[in-house]
Amino acid sequence: MKEISIESLLKSMNQENNYEDDLWKTCLDEKGKRYRRKEITNSLRKLERLGFIKRTKISSTDIHYNKLSYSNSDDFVGFVNDFMFTNESKIKEVLKKLEYKKIFVDISKDLNSFKVAPQSKENFDKLLDAFSNLADLGSAVQLVSKTSKDEGLKRNLKKCHSEIIETLEQTSEKIIKERKSNEMIVLQRRFAGRVPKPGFLKL
Repeated sequence: MKEISIESLLKSMNQENNYEDDLWKTCLDEKGKRYRRKEITNSLRKLERLGFIKRTKISSTDIHYNKLSYSNSDDFVGFVNDFMFTNESKIKEVLKKLEYKKIFVDISKDLNSFKVAPQSKENFDKLLDAFSNLADLGSAVQLVSKTSKDEGLKRNLKKCHSEIIETLEQTSEKIIKERKSNEMIVLQRRFAGRVPKPGFLKL
């Protein structure tokens, strides 16, 4: 999956009144090319979810984004902990529902295509979403920690990041437990492909 730098996205934005079309024109990839509009849309949704920006809808045709700032580091750490708790809870809930359920009804011999069982699809999608949210948060936390000069914030974020990594690893282990080898490989690919490089978001 393609990735986009959180830092490059934020640098392409003013403090207030950022429009998606303007960002699509100004935020370029490593080769100096534009991202697809859908990729910018998804990136903005993720930035909003991660607490970097706020979406303001004036009308159906007037939607802009403002950068967010936190009055103190405790507020940001509190946001991170709430985000972690919400998605960790979702993961625990759906893992229980998928534990003894068949996830795939068909997997190709080359393992590149598969069909998710209808009775598992909703919970599997929820699991992937919560996993992706935590993976994105882990990436964002690393970026903030790297660029911050606040040692207390760095220590707190390091603890948060360790917990995120532990949850991601445990989730990957639990979902493949006692499954067939071909299912294990497909699942490992699905989850590993959702973890971005530090400071980046998956598109």
